[in-house]
Amino acid sequence: MNLIINGENQVWSADTLSALVDQLGMKSDRVAIELNREIVPRDQWAQTRLADGDRLEIVHFVGGGSGSPCLS
Repeated sequence: MNLIINGENQVWSADTLSALVDQLGMKSDRVAIELNREIVPRDQWAQTRLADGDRLEIVHFVGGGSGSPCLS
């Protein structure tokens, strides 16, 4: 199925949001997903079916930082 993920046309075999996250190799607790301009709560991913042409914005949160505050 053709999906538009973060502005790029891609082909995936996932039928639900949770399956797509698994196929992408992302940790579900570090991802936010917008499907066709609607944010989908994580507890609804398994029931949220994907359709050909769906537009997704996927944000993957990554920790980091210097560990010390910046003092000016």
